[in-house]
Amino acid sequence: MAVLRLALAQYDFPVGAVAANASKVRQLTAQARAGGAALVAFPELTLSGYPPEDLLLRPSFLAACDSELKALAADTHGVVALVGHPHSEGEVYNAASLLRDGRIELTAHKQALPNYGVFDDKRYFRPGHASAVTVIDGICVGLLICEDIWQAEPAAAAAAAGAEWLMVINASPWDDAKQAGREAALKLRAQETGCAIAYLNLVGGQDEVVYDGGTLLVNGDGSIAARAPTFTDTLLWASFDSANRTWQAENWPEMSAAPAEATLYAALVRGIRDYIDKNGFGGVLLGLSGGIDSALTLALAVDALGPDRVTAVMMPSRYTSQLSLDGAREQAEHLGVDYHVISIEQTYQSFIDALTPAFAGKPADTSEENLQSRTRGVMLMALSNKHGRLLLATGNKSEMAVGYATLYGDMCGAYAPLKDVYKTVVYKLSLWRNEAGQGDAGWVIPPAVIERPPSAELRDNQTDQDSLPPYDELDAILARFIEGEQSQAEIVAQGFQADTVRRVVRLVLLNEFKRRQSAPGPRVTTRAFGRERRYPITSGWR
Repeated sequence: MAVLRLALAQYDFPVGAVAANASKVRQLTAQARAGGAALVAFPELTLSGYPPEDLLLRPSFLAACDSELKALAADTHGVVALVGHPHSEGEVYNAASLLRDGRIELTAHKQALPNYGVFDDKRYFRPGHASAVTVIDGICVGLLICEDIWQAEPAAAAAAAGAEWLMVINASPWDDAKQAGREAALKLRAQETGCAIAYLNLVGGQDEVVYDGGTLLVNGDGSIAARAPTFTDTLLWASFDSANRTWQAENWPEMSAAPAEATLYAALVRGIRDYIDKNGFGGVLLGLSGGIDSALTLALAVDALGPDRVTAVMMPSRYTSQLSLDGAREQAEHLGVDYHVISIEQTYQSFIDALTPAFAGKPADTSEENLQSRTRGVMLMALSNKHGRLLLATGNKSEMAVGYATLYGDMCGAYAPLKDVYKTVVYKLSLWRNEAGQGDAGWVIPPAVIERPPSAELRDNQTDQDSLPPYDELDAILARFIEGEQSQAEIVAQGFQADTVRRVVRLVLLNEFKRRQSAPGPRVTTRAFGRERRYPITSGWR
């Protein structure tokens, strides 16, 4: 019976940090060697980070990756290392090289290049044409890269070449449906080939995507041997028994079933933390309105960065309720963040006074309402500049979808944590966060903020439902139209009022121009606005 000891480096390897990534590989390789591993594996495109996008078009960047790979190979002794990297040999490949005894022993090329959703591999890479196999400690292993395992042919070819297990390195971004899809695909590949699978995934936030780790060990019969913790950097240990093609995880944390809100919350926290830290900002600030969106954003920011790195600003106007004032103050004081109250009333009135001659003869409308929001945006951007803290936009996906947001007003911000979170889910996350860790006050988000009717407070007695369908109905239509790509007729056939569906779809299509100017935010659904959903601004399609 042959047994192989494996170390899996479920870590963050930031995009563009080639030298730092190589240094991390070197350190983790030393740990794996000291721990008696025969093989240590690293995620997809370890050296460049994923996705490196148009950095791959720069020869100097490719040369730096190649130089670091060669240096790593020269330093690799006493353990075999599998390292992901871009491989340039006239054309560029998404590659993984096996480093052994001071040299690059072989290089595998990714065969299946995804070009859907957030993936754009065909823009940068050429496909590989063969599944690589090698022998480590007397056991034959196939080497595959991410999308290769989602297709039947690469795994089948590795098995036909004698592979007993498949080492799959990945940069697979998280969304709320991803884990079930991964496990189904891995189970199917194992059952088709009889090969066990070690599925190693990247972890960390990168612009609009968040990688969860969630590394998996799958036995040769398709059963799940172990699940790694999500959104956690860790070196994982396992042993493979070739006699029955099974895995034994070594001291992996027990993974109990977590509610969907817990995993989503962790994804948003990781996205905020990595975006701020990787871009070198000391902290964040946000407008705290006394509404649920900004309250949840504040809770996420504090959980991601700590209260010392968060500033909250309440900017009341003549329409701001006492409930909003009290809710914002109570939450800011309870969480211990830097808190300011800056009235917009005088500044807003000065704008109105200046514009009155040009507005003459026209009744008051959304122009005056939006001007309040834009006054706040100007003040928040000034504070961001002065204090060097990145401004977080607090809008949610429901608002972004139908354009219930003000350009250069509440859309101001460099990062939007809730951009891919529907309003109904905002409520679920807020309730879960209060239940998960209440603290001395019994809440993180004041219950009165959660329970109140949502309102932009830009006119007297305003509520969101003055302008929009109830959020339960709105979100159900949006999810069918955006994630489901259903037609209006298909949505109506599911019991929704035709006039409401037409109105909602019209708003989605009409407001593409706003979304193109919105801040990036973490992708957490199967179809996010941004790099994944790119509709034309100018279009006759309705």
